Amino acid sequence: MSEGLLARRCPAGHLHYPGHRVCPECGATPTGTVDLSDREGTVLTWTTSTATPSGVREPNSLAIVEFAVDGVTVRVVGQTTTDEVAVGQRVRPVYVEQLRDPAAGIRHPDSQDWDGYRFEPVEESITS
Repeated sequence: MSEGLLARRCPAGHLHYPGHRVCPECGATPTGTVDLSDREGTVLTWTTSTATPSGVREPNSLAIVEFAVDGVTVRVVGQTTTDEVAVGQRVRPVYVEQLRDPAAGIRHPDSQDWDGYRFEPVEESITS
């Protein structure tokens, strides 16, 4: 099971994903993490790939999702659970044990993690 969808935070408050040994904005060493797996984000853009790598579902919809954390934003690229995605839509990360078929790659299946997160649209409640 995944440790979460972890963005790294540096002492200056910048967030970045995926994690780096130094902050891409200021060069500081990150001092903590923020788990995005229990937050909602907003789709900035998306696309559907019909020519996917071996073992990845086809077609494969991907989105760039922006999360706001304490007034700071961080962007994450990932698969979506559906091809019914729209710019500006609210989504949440959902854990998936297998994002691709481990037997389809050229590396030994046990040599890599195949789990991760996809983005699922958030149902908007209708108020009257």
